Amino acid sequence: MRLTLLSFLLCLFTSINALHFYLDANQKRCFIEELPSDTVVEGHYRALEWSESQQLYLENEELGIIVEVQEEPSGHVVVKTVGPLDGRFTFTSHEAGDHSICLSTNHSSWFSHTHIRMNLDIVIGSTKPDVEKDRSHISDLSSKIRDLNTKLEDIRREQQYQREREADYRDLSETTNARAVWYSVAQIVVLVATCAWQMRHLKRFFEDRKMR
Repeated sequence: MRLTLLSFLLCLFTSINALHFYLDANQKRCFIEELPSDTVVEGHYRALEWSESQQLYLENEELGIIVEVQEEPSGHVVVKTVGPLDGRFTFTSHEAGDHSICLSTNHSSWFSHTHIRMNLDIVIGSTKPDVEKDRSHISDLSSKIRDLNTKLEDIRREQQYQREREADYRDLSETTNARAVWYSVAQIVVLVATCAWQMRHLKRFFEDRKMR
């Protein structure tokens, strides 16, 4: 349950952008992403080249894709690499702001009529992929959850103790009230018996006086 909750919270800070576009030879296509600081960005691209002979987009093993990432407006280059037609790139934003992600081919001829169909998936994460930091964060989270569970157990025990005290107090009150009632009844009985005895005694006393 905790892992499911943690996974759900991590998903809230992750976005995925899927792009599909066409690229000509010696053409560069750029995309602007506004990123927070210390954010991991992972990209996966796949390029297919148009074949005039087969009238299809096919894989060309000689085709290379140039990936350039730079911070705007400083122009600081974060990534610059040449990858295969199906590749990945990863970078981490050091400062918050716009970042341009540019893709182009390694074709050098300006007279080339090569057409490329490009698929690009960009996954924007939330924090640096620091394993130790993530472990410490998870450890801190687990510790806080344990502390909360302990406090909840203490609260439950205190509530149970209060309920038991209330039950004992209620029983004691009922017992005391019952005893008070029986004591009052006993007093009344004694008083009635005393009055009856006195009346009988006085009756005999007056009868004896009359006889004399």
